[in-house]
Amino acid sequence: MAAITKLFSRASLRTRLMLSLIFVVLLQAIISGSFTLHYIEVVLEERIGAQALQLSRVVSSLPQIRQGLLARDVEQIQPLAESIRKNTDSRFIVVGDLEGIRFSHPIADRIGQKRVGGDNQRAIEKGESYVSKAVGSLGPSMRGKSPIFDTTGNVIGVTSVGYMLDSIDETIGGYQNSVVLIVFASLFFSTLVGLAISGHFKRILFGLEPEEIARLFEERNTTLETVREGIISIDRDGMITTFNRTAVETLGLPKNLSLAGRDIRQVLPESDMWSALDSGIPEHDKEIWINGQNLIVNRLPVLFKGQVTGVVSSFRPKGELELLTRKLSHIEQYAETLRSQSHEYANKLHTIAGLIQIDAKDQALELIGQESKGVQELVHLLVETVPDPVIAGCILGKFNRARELNLELVVDPESHMKDIPSQLPREQLVSLLGNLLDNAFEATRLHIKAGGTTDKSITLTMSDYGNDLIFEIEDNGEGVPDGEEQHIFEKGVTSKSGDGESHGYGLYFVATIVKNLQGKISINSTGAGGSRVIVYLPKKILKK
Repeated sequence: MAAITKLFSRASLRTRLMLSLIFVVLLQAIISGSFTLHYIEVVLEERIGAQALQLSRVVSSLPQIRQGLLARDVEQIQPLAESIRKNTDSRFIVVGDLEGIRFSHPIADRIGQKRVGGDNQRAIEKGESYVSKAVGSLGPSMRGKSPIFDTTGNVIGVTSVGYMLDSIDETIGGYQNSVVLIVFASLFFSTLVGLAISGHFKRILFGLEPEEIARLFEERNTTLETVREGIISIDRDGMITTFNRTAVETLGLPKNLSLAGRDIRQVLPESDMWSALDSGIPEHDKEIWINGQNLIVNRLPVLFKGQVTGVVSSFRPKGELELLTRKLSHIEQYAETLRSQSHEYANKLHTIAGLIQIDAKDQALELIGQESKGVQELVHLLVETVPDPVIAGCILGKFNRARELNLELVVDPESHMKDIPSQLPREQLVSLLGNLLDNAFEATRLHIKAGGTTDKSITLTMSDYGNDLIFEIEDNGEGVPDGEEQHIFEKGVTSKSGDGESHGYGLYFVATIVKNLQGKISINSTGAGGSRVIVYLPKKILKK
């Protein structure tokens, strides 16, 4: 048995399906066939027995039979009995007296002899009619026995009408052959159906065997648990079909909670996976809030024969990505600061070296003093105003960048930016401030180049009083056209001339950061013709 099981497990899916179907059909055929044949045998015997009994009663009630038996006249009984037998399908009709002497028989030589079978006592002693099986002179038969009464009601003989059991077996054999034929036809049809079903399963299972599918399923589960991103997939009805432990932990759900088979709308009411399910459009690197978690999400619809059958979503906390971004932003900011300072001081050193070479020592000393004084004043102001080294480093770098562009970055001495909450991401503040200043530098430089102004200053004012951090930047550019104050923050929209590929993204990035930090931003033209951008960032960010 073990060897058969092992051999069966090694067979292909098609072979196993076909053998299983054949086995089931064969088992059903054997059970149903056996029951059918038994039922046919019982019904046939009952029918033949009832027919024999009915005919024996008819013969026993005939006056000629009763008179012939009383007169012991064989010539009166035998012709009548044989006539009735030949006109029916009975095998024999035997009329006998109480001693069992035959007065009729299909074989004339046996008339006058005693009956064989010994099954006449009930009819003789009790006057009953009944059906019995016995072995007579003609062989095994089924008999209908009925008593013959005289006019006073006394039993004077017994009529026996019989059907041979071999003819019954022959009839049952005919039915049995039909059943066997049906069984073989069913097996053949089952084989064809098995081949068709197995082929269909092979196609929808991509030609994989069950063991291969099970192995791939285990590999998939292991892969899901290995991935550091949370993964959840839903079907067309929004029921969760796949998830990993990282998803449960990231979303802050109970660790022993099984998500499989649950409605995504009940587990995560804030999730909008339905948007990808309905639209069929992938979503990449989308920032959302779910269960108080700021997540970066990717969503990909699952397509089968061109129809959306589900959605797979992968996500991870934005903080993990921000940690790497913060480090890169710090390095980039430090590199920019060093580059600007290196470039600026290289120019100054060349100038000082030239003054010394032409023996203009007084002018060299004056230049050194001016340079040292300007930088020291800014450093001293930043130390007092912005103790955060990341923000201060950004401003110092932009100060040197402005000087490279022959512009002047002026930090309002009344600024105050000491109360920066620790939960505010520094890399976003640096990106926000850097983009605003770069935009102001570019607007002012282009306006000067066009001859619209000679004022090279860009003013930065900061305030942390109250519940908000406020950054205000004024430039001397062309300003913002009327009615464009809100559109200027859309992607690709710019007030600068030139190719559209290099403009229109700085303020869009700024607006995105402000939105993430739940702040507000406004832009308007100053009286002098430039622009003023004001950013309000709440110190406390409400969880969504």
